[in-house]
Amino acid sequence: MTPPLFSIVTPSYNQAAYLEQTLRSVLEQDYPAVEYLVADGASTDGSVEVISRYAARLAWWVSEPDGGQAEAINKGFARARGEYIAWLNSDDLYLPGALSAAARAFEEHPEAGLVFGDVVSIDAAGQAFNVMTFGPRSLEDLLCFNIISQPGVFLRRSLLERAGLLDPSYHYLLDHHLWLRAAALAPALYLPQRMAAARFHPAAKNVAQAAAFGREAYRIVAWMPTQPALAEPFRRLERRIWAGAYRFDARYLQDGGQHRAALAAYLRSLAAHPPTALAEWRRMLYAFAGLFINPERFKQNYLEARKKRLEGR
Repeated sequence: MTPPLFSIVTPSYNQAAYLEQTLRSVLEQDYPAVEYLVADGASTDGSVEVISRYAARLAWWVSEPDGGQAEAINKGFARARGEYIAWLNSDDLYLPGALSAAARAFEEHPEAGLVFGDVVSIDAAGQAFNVMTFGPRSLEDLLCFNIISQPGVFLRRSLLERAGLLDPSYHYLLDHHLWLRAAALAPALYLPQRMAAARFHPAAKNVAQAAAFGREAYRIVAWMPTQPALAEPFRRLERRIWAGAYRFDARYLQDGGQHRAALAAYLRSLAAHPPTALAEWRRMLYAFAGLFINPERFKQNYLEARKKRLEGR
């Protein structure tokens, strides 16, 4: 039997330093039916030359100005023909066997509309320093900002068509906004294996623009009760949801070095729903310590120790 087609979209903009690794991680998957589409936003750093070298292996690509990441991904989604669909940003990677594992999970679990797995955190040089291990996620979990990592997420095309494309007005939590709409329609299935690698580097949005993530989280909270499928669980979980949003904001502020603002967000989370906030009590203490000392040295030592453990040294 012919295997179902998998469509992968990569939005690209001035990430030439990482782009070739991203392209190869898709093109070298062992899954036999992959359609790869690349939407570049008129990069000026050599990205177009990188894409051109692989053009013969792409189903479609373009380099032209766009309105941002969501618009670029939606361009690819509009042209995708696959039964299964996902996007991979131009600085992230799929791990070997990821697409085969996702396709097998879809075939074995016809009720699942969304499949996701664990994601390795890598630095600019590609060295692993953490593994984001998630576990199962229900709609309620996602409403409370128990997030999943976008590079490790795959959808049925039929679910995407029902949930709708990415909302271009979101620039940071466009993925979580889609996961909520999708999970309200079909279950999400967790695969306990490493599917992808997310790259953290100084120019990445999650580092360079950390404060913006919390603002979009609060915007999503305000949007939830306006949605018929989410209004009832929102009323039931409102305090937990706000606590999760505050905690999410604190996490990104802390990663961006804004320890005072992070501590304030953690305290708001604590006031809204203490168990939600205290799930990250170590990070709360770290944010508090950041008011008095420079924690970067301790952070670097911690990351180096994590790298060594992951490398088996």
